[in-house]
Amino acid sequence: MNSYRQFIEINAHKRFGKPCIKGTRISVYDVLNGLASGMTKQGIIEDYPELSETMINACLFYAADCTQFHTVS
Repeated sequence: MNSYRQFIEINAHKRFGKPCIKGTRISVYDVLNGLASGMTKQGIIEDYPELSETMINACLFYAADCTQFHTVS
């Protein structure tokens, strides 16, 4: 998904500049943390009904893009 940017925004005045889903105050971290904790995409949508599976996938692609050139030492 090259178009994750249509769903993710960084605004210094919203959630201290953390990447969020556009039009919400839901951070990418909130979504990724839910998935890492074992929540399903459907469970996240139940908690945040304004999200769609496409938006959740955009968070995953955003995270993948952010880590593309970082290595663990």
